[in-house]
Amino acid sequence: MSKKVLLITPPYHCGVLESAGTWMPLGMVYVAGSLQNAGYEVKIYDAMSKFHTLKDIKNHIKDYCPDAVGTAAYTSSLYDAISVLKIAKEVNPEIITLLGGIHPTFCWEEILQKDGGAVDYVIRGEGEVTTVELLNHLFAENNLDVPGIAYMRDGKIICTKQRPLISDLDVLPAAWNLVEWRDYTFKTKKNSTLAVVSSSRGCTQKCTFCSQRLFWREKWRARSPENFVSELEYLNANFGVDVAMIADETPTYDRKRWEEILDLLIEKNLDLELLMETRVDYIMRDKDIMEKYKKAGIVHIYVGAESASQNTLDRYQKNLKVEESKEAIDLINNAGIISETSFVLGMPDETPQSIDAAIKLAKYYNPDLAFFLAIAPWPYSDIYPELAPYVEEFDYSKYNLVEPIVKPVNMTREELNKHLLRAFREFYMDKLERIDEMSEFKKNYMIEVTRLLINDSYLSSQMKGEMPPKVKRFIEKYIGDV
Repeated sequence: MSKKVLLITPPYHCGVLESAGTWMPLGMVYVAGSLQNAGYEVKIYDAMSKFHTLKDIKNHIKDYCPDAVGTAAYTSSLYDAISVLKIAKEVNPEIITLLGGIHPTFCWEEILQKDGGAVDYVIRGEGEVTTVELLNHLFAENNLDVPGIAYMRDGKIICTKQRPLISDLDVLPAAWNLVEWRDYTFKTKKNSTLAVVSSSRGCTQKCTFCSQRLFWREKWRARSPENFVSELEYLNANFGVDVAMIADETPTYDRKRWEEILDLLIEKNLDLELLMETRVDYIMRDKDIMEKYKKAGIVHIYVGAESASQNTLDRYQKNLKVEESKEAIDLINNAGIISETSFVLGMPDETPQSIDAAIKLAKYYNPDLAFFLAIAPWPYSDIYPELAPYVEEFDYSKYNLVEPIVKPVNMTREELNKHLLRAFREFYMDKLERIDEMSEFKKNYMIEVTRLLINDSYLSSQMKGEMPPKVKRFIEKYIGDV
């Protein structure tokens, strides 16, 4: 009889990502695919998307009777991930528990020291090969000469050598057959079926606040255009996927490859809308093919502007000029594509005046969507030593870019939070006052986004406050009574 593996998402929520849609755990889909190929019986239980409780999770583990339970965590979801593994041990102490993801990859020692009783093994880095190899060794009772893991043995923490990055992403199997598709939708498109996909892994930039470049070791690897587009075609034909978010940090890094992807998508003419992010400089590079972006089905592009201050951008090592963001956002807007950006605020030298400058710049950039985020200095990030003296919040569950962690010199964290919410409010009130200037597509998109922000996000109270008369009339006409 094959061994059973249950992969569970931690039930963490902070009112940000879930306000726009329900996002499948792509990393688990890949790990599950590799486990299936190795002969394991696998189930993905997305407790996060289902809004299930720890009690629900306990019952699910009891019903499935797995031999191994795995979960993954970023910094703010760490406590919930560990709670999942603690519950697995309560159900059956013999269950092998695995913890992967960005935070455990770097903070395995702290995790094992504190919660080694619940976490049997930490998977460091990419999990597809490591997870299969580890479980094969454990169930065969072989020695644990497995690269890319950390574990506690006889009171001592053992960390094996680093596993090389996977060289050929085209060969990785994805367990699309295990996805409960009815759970995943993009809320701005009614009755949609949403997939999260990956065309490449990694980023070669050196942004000091970022976790992704560290996880991928500042390398960039890509699937072939044919392999990636054929997957989109498969998801569209077999599961009715009509919206896909490309999860890559920089899918457009290689211009030649990216244009081949666009050409294939145009040729296939799939009934599929694509959401993506990329860098400002890549959009500027691609100014001559923005029409191809549109024809290929790309409807939403995020680029990170990050700051109104060139000095702060330089401290972030963004390799970006303030004025370049305006040009990139104009290119996205002129192509008729939804534009989104963000500003990471709350550095020690932040003031109400610098936040005012960010609001002013956001209005000048004129993206369709803008978010004003509180910097969260991940404990393993390059910027952490600089910010550590100003960190006041040590509860990892609050490291979600919403709740301020750092105390600026001239503000309390409560004052910073108030100004961040004010920034959001002023930007969107201004945007809604000018909604009639938008194309029909963008206007309808913004109506749905506004409905979500008012009803389903951490910002809802801000949206329901005092409004300019024109905005109030818009809300009453399109959104209804709030």
